[in-house]
Amino acid sequence: MRILVTGAKGQLGCAVTLETIRRGHETIAVDIDDFNLTDRAAAQAYLASAQPECVIHCAAYTAVDKAESDPGTARAVNEFGTRYIAEHCAAHGIWLIYISTDYVFDGSGGVPWEAGDPPNPLSVYGATKLAGEHAIQSLCPKHMIVRTSWVFGPGGNHFVNTMLRLGRERESVRVVNDQIGSPTYTLDLARLLCDMAQRPVAGTYHAANAGYISWAQFARAIFDIAEFQCEVIDIPGCEYPQAAQRPLNSRLSPQSLLDAGYALLPPWRDALERYLREFPS
Repeated sequence: MRILVTGAKGQLGCAVTLETIRRGHETIAVDIDDFNLTDRAAAQAYLASAQPECVIHCAAYTAVDKAESDPGTARAVNEFGTRYIAEHCAAHGIWLIYISTDYVFDGSGGVPWEAGDPPNPLSVYGATKLAGEHAIQSLCPKHMIVRTSWVFGPGGNHFVNTMLRLGRERESVRVVNDQIGSPTYTLDLARLLCDMAQRPVAGTYHAANAGYISWAQFARAIFDIAEFQCEVIDIPGCEYPQAAQRPLNSRLSPQSLLDAGYALLPPWRDALERYLREFPS
């Protein structure tokens, strides 16, 4: 299969690119230098020349806090750029897999969000990613929207690597304990995305490593596996102010994957152990 991966230099895009190559797919890995999402003519001309059978759209504006003061750029990338890709895919019968986020929900309640639950984003980032979802749903019948959360993996600037650094430098760290969700290992998610490309079933899906924890619990697990003697002090999110409001409940139900016959991702601790073993830092 001929697969085009956008955002190929990013944390998830890199993992997806490596997985598509490992499986023997003809892979076109593109990033901002050769694929300008915000220019409709240029983006669609590139897609026309590449002639993919499937696009795995990992590229996104993901600076969650910066987006609050730069909504124009976030919208240009996450909404309009996604729309331009969806237009081309629809016109040429190409499958489009779009990576979205738990931030499309407002974090209310305490039960996992189902794929069909009504979104209500709290932040510019969440709103622009949801706008990208709507563009795809309205334009491209051959689509799969995959919402994920708390992503970590090799080559990324993420919570796990931050905790590893702080765990070496400090005796204690203060970590938020009232935001609940699921960490997601990029290598595990990449395998699922490639499964979807090979056996596409149109719809919206939730994909994260199994199990729900707080950020503070995640930090303790990181220190435990890494054998760091660093104390985690629980704090509420209000004591760690950020420009963008975070959802308190980011639990994503995997039922949509089960209904379509896709394999669930492994438990988050198993994923974390593999990451720390395979990519020690």
